Amino acid sequence: MKLNLVVTGDGSHTLYAVDLNEHYHSVNGAIQESQHVFIDAALRYHKKSEVNILEIGFGTGLNAVLSLKETEEFGRVIHYHGIEPFPLERELLDKFNYSSEIGEEKYFDLIHAASWDASEFISENFNLFKDQTTIQTVELSKRYDIVYFDAFAPDIMPELWTIAVFAKIYKAMNLDGVFTTYSCKGVVRRALLEVGFDVEKIPGPPGKREMLRAVKV
Repeated sequence: MKLNLVVTGDGSHTLYAVDLNEHYHSVNGAIQESQHVFIDAALRYHKKSEVNILEIGFGTGLNAVLSLKETEEFGRVIHYHGIEPFPLERELLDKFNYSSEIGEEKYFDLIHAASWDASEFISENFNLFKDQTTIQTVELSKRYDIVYFDAFAPDIMPELWTIAVFAKIYKAMNLDGVFTTYSCKGVVRRALLEVGFDVEKIPGPPGKREMLRAVKV
C-alpha cells in the first residue's frame, strides 16, 4: 500500500493511504484528534488508576504515546494491547514529528522498537503488547477497561465495524468499560446498541461535529 506523509492542521504528521484514498488521522490535526477521541473521551473519562486498554488499529502508535504520557503526568498504570495486522516500516515512522510535538521522544522510539507479539515494559507504569493480527482472529484473553476503536472508516473497511466484531469486544470488556471511536455513523451506533452497549453521541474533535462513546453496563 502506497503511503504518503502529510502535515495536518495542528502541525503533526499523519499518513495518506493512496490506494484507499483515506488518511490515518483527521487532516484538521492528528494529535488533537487522538487526544480528544481517545485520551479525553475514554482514558480520562474512566477513573480507575490501573487499566487494561485495547486498541484496534495501532497504526502510527500515536494513541499509545499519548496514553503513556498520561502515566507520566497522572501516575496511572496502563496495560496496553495494540492490534495491527500491517505494521508500518520503521524507516517511515522515523520521519514522524510526534516526538517533538508531544515531547516524548524517548517513548515514541521505545514503543516502535518494541518487539511484535511480545509484552514489554516501556516505562515502569506502561506495559505494551503489540499484536500483529486482526480483531477477527485475535484471542482476547484479558478483560479490558478501555477500547480505542481506531480502524479505517466504515466505508473503507466495513468488515471491521460489524455486530460480530463489537460483540467480541463487548464480551472481553469489564463492566463500566469505555469504548470510543471517531465515527458517528448510524450503522456503527446501531451495531453497538445491538450488542448491549449504552451509546451516546458526544462532541467530536475539531472538524467533526460528533463522535461515539459507548459503555458496557
